[in-house]
Amino acid sequence: MQIVGYDSGADAGLLLSGVADGGSDEGGDTPADHWTAGVDDVAYVPLDPGAELAYSLGTRRCAGTFTDAGHVACDATDAPYCRDHRSTWVCARCTGTCLKDTMDCYDDHAVYLAAFAPDRFKVGVTKLWRLETRLREQGADRGAHVRTVANGRIAREIEAGIAESISDAVRVPTKRDGLGSTVDDAAWESLLDGFDPIETFTFDYGLDLADRPVAETIASGTVRGTKGRLLVLDRGGTTYAVDVRDLVGYEVEAGPSERDLQSSLGAFG
Repeated sequence: MQIVGYDSGADAGLLLSGVADGGSDEGGDTPADHWTAGVDDVAYVPLDPGAELAYSLGTRRCAGTFTDAGHVACDATDAPYCRDHRSTWVCARCTGTCLKDTMDCYDDHAVYLAAFAPDRFKVGVTKLWRLETRLREQGADRGAHVRTVANGRIAREIEAGIAESISDAVRVPTKRDGLGSTVDDAAWESLLDGFDPIETFTFDYGLDLADRPVAETIASGTVRGTKGRLLVLDRGGTTYAVDVRDLVGYEVEAGPSERDLQSSLGAFG
């Protein structure tokens, strides 16, 4: 089996290729209640709180691609994607001058602000109907819808202007460092004072963390929850935070990893 993708939204999960009907690979014992049917031979493994993950990581290679016909595997050693299957969303680089041959972003768009504990903020844009979903996908702790405009070009122009003073990106390691923290309310409210929010959002991912989890790349343990791309697992008395994108491309076998992991001090209490 190979991890070939993930969903970082409200229904977070991993996509596994090479899983036979019934939830087991040919020689494994993956519990059937861990997954739901996916595309062709790809299974969706929900990352619900309390679920037990038990996959050991093997070699990593290109995760291939998805087409209308299903998943197409790739043997290239580049991971998570080789040159042929690596893609860049061109709209992410747009600042108001369309980079496509034909502009196609004529839906209503939202310009938003997002807060990540304790005090990192960013500006972003998304289609209006995806606003709350997009904030959850990023693992935002707070969100504020500040503008609605007629298309993506106008939204990107506004974003570029705001990005001169507010970052338009917060990296996953920074978000991971904020796990277990709370948002600096005074800083967030001070930021919003410069805008007139249409709507605000507060998100609770139910992680109930007293301390910052240990950064690791594993796929075994008890799922505590997810926060954007971050998967939080409990294992052996230690809580780990995994960037699920770092799992993409790995060959996996059913059964927990036996390699030694860094433990938190709490594991020895």
